[in-house]
This record gives sequence, C-alpha cells and structure tokens, in this order.
Amino acid sequence: MNEPTIELDLEDEAATNRFGEGLALALRPGDLVRLSGELGAGKSTLARAVIRTACRNHALEVPSPTFTLVQTYAGAQPQGSISHYDLYRLEDPVELEELGLAEALDEGAVLVEWPENGGRELRDGDLNILLQTTGQNTRKAVISGSPAAIERLKRSFAIRRFLNRTWHNTVQRYYLLGDASTRAYEVASIGSECRILMNAPRAPDGPVIKDGKPYSQIAHLAEDVRPFVAIAAILRENGFRAPLIHAEDLDEGLLLIEDLGDQSIIDAKRNPIATRYMACVEVLAAIHQCKWQKTIALDEGSVVTIPDFDRSAMMIEVDLLLQWYVPTTIGSSLTGIQNDRYRAIWSELIDALENSEKSLVLRDYHSPNLLWQQGNSGTDRIGLIDFQDALIGPAAYDLASLAQDARVSVSPELENQLLETYVTARQRTDPGFDEAGFKQDYMIMTAQRGMKLLGLFIRLNERDGKPSYLAHIPRLKTYLQRSLEHPALAGLKSWLNDNVDF
Repeated sequence: MNEPTIELDLEDEAATNRFGEGLALALRPGDLVRLSGELGAGKSTLARAVIRTACRNHALEVPSPTFTLVQTYAGAQPQGSISHYDLYRLEDPVELEELGLAEALDEGAVLVEWPENGGRELRDGDLNILLQTTGQNTRKAVISGSPAAIERLKRSFAIRRFLNRTWHNTVQRYYLLGDASTRAYEVASIGSECRILMNAPRAPDGPVIKDGKPYSQIAHLAEDVRPFVAIAAILRENGFRAPLIHAEDLDEGLLLIEDLGDQSIIDAKRNPIATRYMACVEVLAAIHQCKWQKTIALDEGSVVTIPDFDRSAMMIEVDLLLQWYVPTTIGSSLTGIQNDRYRAIWSELIDALENSEKSLVLRDYHSPNLLWQQGNSGTDRIGLIDFQDALIGPAAYDLASLAQDARVSVSPELENQLLETYVTARQRTDPGFDEAGFKQDYMIMTAQRGMKLLGLFIRLNERDGKPSYLAHIPRLKTYLQRSLEHPALAGLKSWLNDNVDF
C-alpha cells in the first residue's frame, strides 16, 4: 500500500456522507477503491454515499453485498457503472475472477470492502481508504493511492470547500457532464434550488506545437474561467439569456452559476425542433446587430480581451484534418506537396473572408449549448451556456455551427430554412445586408468547422480516450458534401476527392 497522502477527520455520519459524495465525483472508469477498517468503522456507510451520488439518487436503497459478495449499479456517472464488493465472506481469493472483477473494472469503478481478503488476486487500489473509529460517532479516513486519483480527490475536496464557503455546507452534489475540454459540470442543490458548478482548472490544451505555443493558445481557447465570466457579463448587459454567476473563484477555476434548466432544442429522439432552431437563428441575428466591446474589466481587477478569429487560429483548426483524420482514414500521412496544396487552398479561402461581416462568435452555438426557456419571449427564449472560447470573427460561423449541428442531423430543407430565416431577420433591420456575400461566408465557415471537427473528433478518441465523438463523423461528412457544391469550395472539393476519397 502507498504511503498515506491525506488524512480526513469525519466528525459525524453527515461528514462521512459528504466524503462519499466527493469521492464519487472523483472516480473514473477503471478505478479500484479499497475500503479497509474494523467492523463498524463506516465502510458500508461510505460505500452507500458513493453509490447514491454516482447514481444521482440520494434516497437510493443500497443493500450490503455481504452474502451476494457483489452488487453492480449501471448508469453511474461519471464512472459508467459502479460495483460494490464485500469480501468479508470470501473463502478463496481466486474466486474474484468468478465474481467478474476484471470485467467490472473494464466497465466502471469498483469499491471493495475487506480488500485484505482478496490477497494477491486483488491489486493495490487507485485509492486505498482506511477508516478508523476515533470516538462514539467520529472517524478518521487515511487515504493513499495513485497520484492521478489523489489529485482528482483533492480537486473534489476543493469544490466542496468552495460550495461551503459560497453557499452552504448542506449542498448536495452530483455529476452532470463533461465536455471535449478539461471542463466538467456538477449539479449543486439545496432542496429544490439547483445551481450548476463549473469545474475548469486552468490548463493549456496539450504540448507546445508551434511558435512556442500549445494548440489552445493558437486557436484562442480559454485556459481559465475569466473569459466565461466576461462574456456572460456582456451578453447579459445586451439582453441575452446567459446564466447569472452566483459565486466565483477565478484562480481555482470554479464557478457557481444559474441553472437554466434542461429543456433542449431537440426532441427525445434527438431530432431538431424546427421552431426552436428558428428561435436560435433569431437570437443569433440579434447578436450580430450589436456592437461588442473587445475588452472587458472584471470585478477583481483583471481584464479579458476577446481575441480575433485570425488566420493562425483558422489554419491550426483546419490542420487537424491533416494531423488526425487523414492518417486514420487512409492509414498514412500525406506528402509535403499534398499538405502544402491543402494549406494553400485554405489560405485563399481565408483571404475570401477578409471583408466578411465580423461580430461576436460564441463558437459552439449548437444543440448541447442552447437551452429552451419555456414561457419566455424574444431573445430570452434561448439560454446560452458555452461561450468561454468566444472570438470576434465572421458572423456566419455560429450559424454554420447551428445549421450543420454536429450532434444532430439537420436536413437540407431545414438547413436552407434556417439560412433564409437568418437573412430575412437581418434584412428587416439592415436593408443593405449583403445576402450573397453572407451565404458565401457561411459555406466557407461550414467547411472550416467541418475540417476542424473531423480531426478533433479523431483526436478526442485517440489522444483523450473519448470514443463517443466518432459517431458524429458520418454526419459531418454528409454536411460537408452539401457545402462542397458551392463554387467557392471547388478547389477544396477537388483536393478532398483526390487525397482523402471524400
């Protein structure tokens, strides 16, 4: 067993339950947690708290597996599943194989009470927790484990301290979701009141790749929560439905924000709800008619400058196709000449955007980040929740994100209707709106975003272990095949057909 890393005093059962809650939110698939301690030390109490939090049900009945030896709970978050082993009555350690321990670790996280009875058949834990009774109702937890698991647990404890400090120590937590970045989200609640906890520790995206910078800096991705705070403020000032920020710790990368609900712009079968997509277009047209400040001062004294969606950012994004998608698709990298031709085509396309209308680009303006606000009207109908990577760039980009939604199949008819709805909305207030120029910008932006996402989704699978994004690749290719029919993209279409069998 590793040397102890953390000692935690648990003054009562409520503290043990809070520890279990924090532990659940730190676990990931494949984690093994060894729970040791004498009878009555609180191992089962702790395990129940972990399972209830992972299953998002604080009233869940969690029977002891003393006689069955193992109980598995599917659908746990973010673990996938969570299995609870009690080895007190295990007669022979070799029985662990029959109990499916290896499979349980493949599918999710595993909690093991009385791990010493597993002998050499049970490996050291990612987290090893020794519970010691220190009084009538008090305990101490001595925790050791792998550096990665310990750091996740420490982060979870930091979130608990933040919630205690900025809201209340009775807040209950459960995992909500993670995204393609290092950010993760939790639901924090007291009774019926819910807020969203954004967990976004400062971190660049990957190693240095060019000009002494990582990908995130070249592509102008937010590396801390300050841009989110700044963009939320100016969106709200201009009448848009961004969440109110209840509390913040900018250095720790923690925000407690308003819960805008869970009503989506898609239906239960993941089909677009056309009227809601139209409302999103109306909001987007309103965003593009505002004058946006580039520099925003935050209350704590720092200043956020919204970057430009410049040539370097666009090029590093389309290069993801060459770096990740192409090798996976054709089994090898292309020649220098082939790559140079691709980049030259994109350089010309970016030149064509030089005179495009520029506005605030939220960057991921699509179904996961747009929440329907039932009963509201105008721009209040759509809640905006993901905009920390915002730029000043071609206004057509966000319409491309929506009308070719990477996670939802938008038909050609609906895509065209969305485009025409946007044009009509702009022409109502700006008779000089350049319809033809905007539509060309739109097609270039759909292609630029498509190139990026094809490479990014492969990278998320191969580098980051997130295979779910691969399911969206056929949809992206279908969208791109539509866009490539535009005359402005003839050179790109030819290159893709010649080199990627597109």
